[in-house]
Amino acid sequence: MHRLLPMVIVAALALLPWRTAMAQALVAAASDLQFALSELAEAFERDSGEPLRLVFGSSGNLTRQIANGAPFELFLSADEAYVERLVEGDHTRDDGALYAQGRLVLLLPAGSPLFEDGAVDDLRLEDLGEAVAAGHLTRLAIANPEHAPYGRAAREALEASGVWEALQPTLVLGENVSQAAQFALTGAAQGGLVAYSLVLAPTMEGRGDYALIDETLHSPLRQRMVLTRKAGAVAEAFYDYLQTEEARDLLDRYGFALPDAVE
Repeated sequence: MHRLLPMVIVAALALLPWRTAMAQALVAAASDLQFALSELAEAFERDSGEPLRLVFGSSGNLTRQIANGAPFELFLSADEAYVERLVEGDHTRDDGALYAQGRLVLLLPAGSPLFEDGAVDDLRLEDLGEAVAAGHLTRLAIANPEHAPYGRAAREALEASGVWEALQPTLVLGENVSQAAQFALTGAAQGGLVAYSLVLAPTMEGRGDYALIDETLHSPLRQRMVLTRKAGAVAEAFYDYLQTEEARDLLDRYGFALPDAVE
């Protein structure tokens, strides 16, 4: 898969040189936002002249880091439950705002053996169990369900389809959904259940194909953002910008359902 953008940081946050980055507003974001939020940050920086530093990771891990004192000023979670946890711990200014609802897709790389029986649009999750039994599927990537909302959604969808147990020996767990997508496209896995927003990135064109997963098979991926107690004026301005029509239009292009459609 395309290498992460220069502003993307997925390494352990404990190793990050915070002191040298404090001139920039520090934003923590779920990895399904890797491409969409990077575009939004570039537009904000161009218009405002104010720099941002984006850190992408799984929502669960970022939540733990914020609770432990990491100096993030704005947090965009892929699951509003993590924001609610920070609200309860008094780490935020308020309860934030719902900014989007995500979608889960089955991503298959070009040349996948699962294409043999037809287009990816014709595949059902139930077919994955049959593919395992036939020996066609030996590695399927998902984000770690323990701390990644898209991994949780993938597990729920596979359970609802009755194939979770059959797929256990095949699962390759990414630390976050972006890593799961990398696994699905670089040979570490033969496909994956990942975020719709990632497969819509321009750099993904021609890399594979995907099918949307029925939203009724898993809990809604309601994505909420919130300013932390450490937020400064630049983070506040970016938070406001993310609720403008310009920002909403870009999120819509990346496949996110907008708040008006999901509240």
